[in-house]
Amino acid sequence: MSSIKGVLIDLSGTVHIDTKVIPGAIEAIQRLKDSKIPFRFATNTTKVSSRKLVQKLTNLGFNVEEKDVFTSLSACRDLIKTNNLRPMLFMEDAAMEEFQGFDTNNPNAVVIGLAPSKFNYEKLNEAFRLLSDDPDNVSLIAVHKAKYFADKDEKLSMGPGGFIQALEFATGKTAKVVGKPTVNFFKLALKQIGMEDRPQEVAIIGDDVSNDLGGGAKELGLHRLLVQTGKYREQDSKETSENFHVFKSVVEAIDHIIAQFNP
Repeated sequence: MSSIKGVLIDLSGTVHIDTKVIPGAIEAIQRLKDSKIPFRFATNTTKVSSRKLVQKLTNLGFNVEEKDVFTSLSACRDLIKTNNLRPMLFMEDAAMEEFQGFDTNNPNAVVIGLAPSKFNYEKLNEAFRLLSDDPDNVSLIAVHKAKYFADKDEKLSMGPGGFIQALEFATGKTAKVVGKPTVNFFKLALKQIGMEDRPQEVAIIGDDVSNDLGGGAKELGLHRLLVQTGKYREQDSKETSENFHVFKSVVEAIDHIIAQFNP
């Protein structure tokens, strides 16, 4: 097995849960920075914009710059721009600044993030009608399709996946997924740390066996490190396989990486 020389780290559930920091995470991230091992926070967080996310992490006590964070929202924004889409956006208000400047009149795409305040019958039916009225020319785009996430009370809450699948079922369309666990998302994240040609030397640390550690992470051959925080449940450990390791938290995972690092 190759040594780890780069790191991708999930945020929600792995480094923090809403405004609660995983004990020791601030210091562990600083140790990782000091080690000079290239890393990025690679997150599906969609409830706030990238700028507000960095601001939130800073307020929690992390020494974080905007360049340290790669979000599925930024990948989604780039997709909309590249394809000249006019999106109907299912986003929380705190995430909308990520999409400033886009024309949303006469939409030709439905774009769904984690937007609990927008997941009601009226809004979903509006999206259904748009997709059904012009199925050949209106795209369905999922920022990600997580089944659930660790909420502020540390219990699980529904993610966007179920709502996206409801639209898929009703329209017969298949959503294009932008964020984790797609291969393209991981390739973009790897490029940011200059390791797109050496994915086997990069670790992904996360609390979600499917969206953090499955899909593209497995296909590209990343070291997959599962932490027992956030949405982790005991049955997740039964998913372990070769190149899939379990740690109590991100602290132990980072210390393991630093200990084996050989520049």
